[in-house]
Amino acid sequence: MAHPKRKISKTRRDKRRTHYKAVAPTLATDSTTGEMHLYHRAHWHEGKLYYRGQVLVDKTEDAAEA
Repeated sequence: MAHPKRKISKTRRDKRRTHYKAVAPTLATDSTTGEMHLYHRAHWHEGKLYYRGQVLVDKTEDAAEA
């Protein structure tokens, strides 16, 4: 098993780790509702599931029927 001959200083270790960064997710605005959501993801707004500006699932109709 590898064993270091010298201790790596905190500065040297941290210089190596400078490229590991968390990136903020890119957000999109829905054209019909104006709701912010992740790209390429469906999102719920007022009981309806939207994707690319179109309604996929409407939960409000299910509640009205019951």
